[in-house]
This record gives sequence, C-alpha cells and structure tokens, in this order.
Amino acid sequence: MATLGRIIKRAASSLIPQATRTIHRRNYTSAIFTTPLRNCTSSCSCNLCRQKFPSNFIPTLNFSSQAEEILSSKEELLGCLESEIQCALESDDHEVVEAPSGFPFKVEDNPGEQTVTLTREYDGEDIKVIVHMNSLVTGEDDYDDDQDADGAASSTPPSSIPLVVSVSKTSGPVLEFSVMAYPDQISIDSLSVKEPNASEELIPYEGPDFLDLDENLQKAFHKYLEIRGIKPSTTNFLHEYMINKDSREYLNWLKDVKAFVAK
Repeated sequence: MATLGRIIKRAASSLIPQATRTIHRRNYTSAIFTTPLRNCTSSCSCNLCRQKFPSNFIPTLNFSSQAEEILSSKEELLGCLESEIQCALESDDHEVVEAPSGFPFKVEDNPGEQTVTLTREYDGEDIKVIVHMNSLVTGEDDYDDDQDADGAASSTPPSSIPLVVSVSKTSGPVLEFSVMAYPDQISIDSLSVKEPNASEELIPYEGPDFLDLDENLQKAFHKYLEIRGIKPSTTNFLHEYMINKDSREYLNWLKDVKAFVAK
C-alpha cells in the first residue's frame, strides 16, 4: 500500500506542472490577441499578423509616389494657367475702352462684378442703367447681317446685352424698362411701375407683353428712352465696352486662380 501511495503522489506531481504550463500558455496567447501590435508595421508578415489582420485589411500606401503625383498635377495646372494668362495678355481686349465724346452717362465699373452701372440726370429725373453681360460675340462680323456666305440665315445669334433702365423723379414710383440691345437696334421686352420701398415679397404687375401694345404706343416708348440716352449709338459702345470688360475679368480671374493654386 505504501508503494501504491508513492506511485500515485509521483504521478500527481508530474501532472501539476504540466497543467500549470498549459494554463500559462493560454493566458499568454490571450494576452497576445488583446495587446496592440506596437512593434508590427503594415508590411509585417509574421504569422500573428496574417491571422489577426489579413493582407487585404492592411493598407500599403506609397506616400512618396502620392506626393510626387500631387506635385506634378499642381505644376501642370500652374503651367496651363500661366500659358492662358500670357495669351490673354497678348490680346488687346483687356485695355479699358474709353467712352466716346458726348456720352451722356457716368460709367461705374467695379472689378470682379458682371455688371456696369450708368447714371445721369435729365430734366429733373434720375436715370440709372444696369448693363449685364449676356451673349457677347467678338470678331469683324459682329455688326454684319445675320447671314452666311450663301445668303442663308446664320445659326449664330447676334451679339446682345440686356439692360435694366430705371427712371425716377424726386419721390414716388420708378418706371423700369427691361431692354435687350443688339447692334444698331434696341428691343423693349417689358416695362413696369415699381414702388421704391415696396416689400420684396410682393410681386407687382408688370404689364402686358410689350409687343402686345399698340404699335404707336411702342414707338412712343422707344422715343421716350432715346431722348434719355438709350439709343443705338449708346448701346453699340456698350457692346464694345462689355466685350472688353469680359476679357479683363477673365484675365483677373485667371490670375486669382493661379495665386490660389500656387499657395
């Protein structure tokens, strides 16, 4: 019996260290998977990384090639901008066009804006004209008839600029005309009487289509504007002026974009 007891004790003592080592190994393995891989990199190929982070989950970015690509793209864009700026500078269109002698309006032209404002006083009235850029056609054929070489109607529309003409007196409402100016021709689209202090939420009645008015009344309104300076000699100058302004604004826009990209 004593011999049998010693055998049982010896077997038990040999199993205890083995069980302890097994428990320790499990704890060590668990610690590995709950501890950040501080020493591993995105290119690590150890068994642990392959098990924990499959290759398709580990990004491999080439920051050097990305930086070179960004720099190359920036330089290419700056080169294109500089080339376009030089072409614009070689054109004569960016020089300011002076008003002709006897031009009745004062011109207010602010860089960076798409409109030009004309003002004048006439017989106790304040006249204000807002000139917009619209369909501006450049070239020697700007003022030719709208026909091609074969005499057929051309598909290119004539150059035009929209005007908003406001006529006001000391106090009271404002008579406002919506005008489209073509080479040597002025077309009135509509006219309305507006209160200067009216709420913007109100939509005033703007009258019928101008072409629906009596023909004599249409001619009388054209004469009304002509006396106040809205005539072909004025609008032909405005065509040239707005084409020039468009070129100047484009050149300044190119410079602003280049300065931004270059930062």
